[in-house]
Amino acid sequence: FIECYLKGKDMLDFSQLYEVVIFSVGDTKAGTKMGKLQLKNLEDGSILNCILWEETLNRLDSKIFRTGNQVKILSGSYNEKYNNCLIANLELINEAKIGLSKDEADDIFGKILDYANRISDENLKKFVTGLLFEHEEKFKTAPAAKLMHHNYLGGLVEHTFECLQIADCLIDQFYKKVSRDDIFAACILHDFGKIFEYKINTESGLIDYDEDFPKEWITHSQWGFSTCMGAGFKKVAKMIAAHHGRAEWGAIVDLNERDLDPELYLLHHIDDLSAKFGKTAVSDLGMK
Repeated sequence: FIECYLKGKDMLDFSQLYEVVIFSVGDTKAGTKMGKLQLKNLEDGSILNCILWEETLNRLDSKIFRTGNQVKILSGSYNEKYNNCLIANLELINEAKIGLSKDEADDIFGKILDYANRISDENLKKFVTGLLFEHEEKFKTAPAAKLMHHNYLGGLVEHTFECLQIADCLIDQFYKKVSRDDIFAACILHDFGKIFEYKINTESGLIDYDEDFPKEWITHSQWGFSTCMGAGFKKVAKMIAAHHGRAEWGAIVDLNERDLDPELYLLHHIDDLSAKFGKTAVSDLGMK
């Protein structure tokens, strides 16, 4: 083994288990491939940033980089200048679930459809259910994010269903004056554009941005806003435009503005609750 020295630690413990947080592949200036891997120490929760050269990437099975996998570093060297660890070899210890099974995704999709059918406005109901059926398969497999939350196969349906459940509870208990129709529609469609923004490898579970999406759109929020506005559902569109809360967080409508409709704040907080307290990562689904 090559000793791997880290700041604040005497030496990397090669028996230490790590969880894969995120992995991506890019190009070097020399035109070769380079992998960037972020690992979480399962003992103390600290993050280790790692680099893998093309030769190592070609030798290792890409499935080892699946988010949530538990791995050990077999060999590597620490680069103090760049504050990262150059990985030469990894061992897969426990393979994480890639995400929801087909049956699980089908079941949750059916429950989301039940919520859509509770929309009393027939035109809005037809619009929402039409999008669900048109893009059913992509919706059931899409992640809700690359890293921040629900970043696994089927993560988007999980996140969407959580938002609907939270909304249903809050409306019944505290917000009976808001439009249930608009809230349900916005919960279903606020992240719907992510089915086009992201792509996920259904074998490895690796998530990346779809290179074609930026050719037509800016963000998934812009897709949702534009699609709903084009169909004439302006309140739902505005809720989607504001669901990130602040302009610096990607919101089209900043919630610091004055005299905004209360539904705009409600959707933002519903989305935030699911993103922070729901099944936020594939590790929440358990191991195989």
